[in-house]
Amino acid sequence: MLLRQLAPELPVGHSEPYESTNICRPCNSPACVPKLSSLEGVRYPRRPVQHSHAGHTRTWGFTVERACADTHPEERSEYVFRILITVLTERMFKHLRKWFVTRFWEHSRQRTRLVSKDGRCNIEFGNVGAQSRMIFFVDIWTTVLDLKWRYKMTVFITAFLGSWFLFGLLWYAVAYIHKDLPEFHPSVNHTPCVENVNGLTSAFLFSLETQVTIGYGFRCVTEQCGTAIFLLIFQSILGVMINSFMCGAILAKISRPKKRAKTITFSKNAVISKRGGKLCLLIRVANLRKSLLIGSHIYGKLLKTTVTPEGETIILDQININFVVDAGNENLFFISPLTIYHIIDHNSPFFHMTAETLPEQDFELVVFLDGTVESTSATCQVRTSYVPEEVLWGYRFAPMVSKTKEGKYRVDFNNFSKTVAVDTPHCAMCLYNEREARAQMKRGYDNPNFVLSEVNETDDTKM
Repeated sequence: MLLRQLAPELPVGHSEPYESTNICRPCNSPACVPKLSSLEGVRYPRRPVQHSHAGHTRTWGFTVERACADTHPEERSEYVFRILITVLTERMFKHLRKWFVTRFWEHSRQRTRLVSKDGRCNIEFGNVGAQSRMIFFVDIWTTVLDLKWRYKMTVFITAFLGSWFLFGLLWYAVAYIHKDLPEFHPSVNHTPCVENVNGLTSAFLFSLETQVTIGYGFRCVTEQCGTAIFLLIFQSILGVMINSFMCGAILAKISRPKKRAKTITFSKNAVISKRGGKLCLLIRVANLRKSLLIGSHIYGKLLKTTVTPEGETIILDQININFVVDAGNENLFFISPLTIYHIIDHNSPFFHMTAETLPEQDFELVVFLDGTVESTSATCQVRTSYVPEEVLWGYRFAPMVSKTKEGKYRVDFNNFSKTVAVDTPHCAMCLYNEREARAQMKRGYDNPNFVLSEVNETDDTKM
């Protein structure tokens, strides 16, 4: 289609330039393929050119380069191909430029989070002394568990290979001291400490067989050297310790409740709307597994920068946020997605915020869910956070639980983070002021200046 735009066919007998594409072509010469002055953003130098080849006397305000009737078809194809490559290249660079600008612009607008959406803490410790770093080696078990998988596997492989090579050197030293090596030319009646250890390679293989307990039977320790017997016992004990520690670290890494926490998901946005006649901040949370979390407890922390009356600036001031479900916030029955909510009342930090001022606020709402895994009895914690741009005022969550004809409850996760616009008060203060005004109208107004006075009866007032 693009080639036809570059060189469309003209009807026979047409001697004027083709107005729609700015093409000049002879009447009987289909080989005249001019170059467009503009195509999808490709601009060419403009200069007046008068065409006389095809009998044209009209002057155009753009450059028209054409292949005349005597031009070879291969040259025309090459010419059109060059134009096509130019257009496609410029389109590609235009889209790439737009993609990079959009990506970096959105990245620059992102707020700094203490807790990411998947629960990772965005914090870095600087200027930690060498003495403090040694604490990590004192608590080596926790340090190994917290290592990433690539580092853990490096430690795993290095521990075994290092121990095999180290004991291989020791076995080679025993053979060297006892003069069991071939370069010492031992006699026929000479009994070595280790049979068939003739060099460093064979010593390494014997170390590997000893620690892994392969037991090929070709190399073995004799009773000639007490040093060799002691080294055999020491390597066997140390090998069992290395196996136990490394295998236990791998197993503990796999069975950590952190992986169970990945199956607990929060909604992408938090919403603010009325619920039960009160203005509430609502968040949806779901358990993707059928196994329950026992003793679940949910709560939140509002992180913001505050200035104390003494002038001290607190960067990460933590304010408690109470979240409840219909039955409370303790021992949640977490079999289906739950909508937790925080009541925005006079004690809430959201009370003085409005729909217009909410996006301009500088805070981070961190939500925590603690519970015990039913299958492993391990305690886990799930975290997520919301910044002001992720809190939608005047919306509620779309329903996602329905009942099938078979009598089962069906959960549609397509509606998990979907929101629906609803009528919501402009601010919490407006809602509560309106409610108080209505209640006061029902009760009536008290006039504190009203004084009941008795009027003495006179002749004029007698009836």
